[in-house]
Amino acid sequence: MHSKTTTEEPTTARGAVVIITNRRGELLLHLRDDIPAIAWPGHWSLLGGGCDPGEAPAAAIVRELDEEAGLTAESLTELFETRDEHGSGQIITFFAAHWDGDETRLPLSEGVKLQFFAPEHLDILTIPPFIRGGIYRHLAARPS
Repeated sequence: MHSKTTTEEPTTARGAVVIITNRRGELLLHLRDDIPAIAWPGHWSLLGGGCDPGEAPAAAIVRELDEEAGLTAESLTELFETRDEHGSGQIITFFAAHWDGDETRLPLSEGVKLQFFAPEHLDILTIPPFIRGGIYRHLAARPS
């Protein structure tokens, strides 16, 4: 690998994920397909995906929510960026949003299922480390 220079930075793949909570404070997680060709197969993750060339993360997350789950979340807020060091290598922008619907009725176009989980149950799930870290970072920053 050669050293990172500022001229290389725009070619870094980017993605966006969203931490969706409902009125009970539960988080909406997405069980990924268990196929080796994707990053983090068989893991619980957040809805989201890669940015198209030239697409801003905020536009990507709105598009991905619609494509993956027919979902429009409320009060979408950009939180922070992190890198998926052990998976895709992408720089991932985390967002927060609110949605109070029935996740079992969403038209899921990829992955196995969507399910709300109480934060105290996250430790028993198989979640990519950068996703778990982002969720905990967000939860720690929320007013109690």
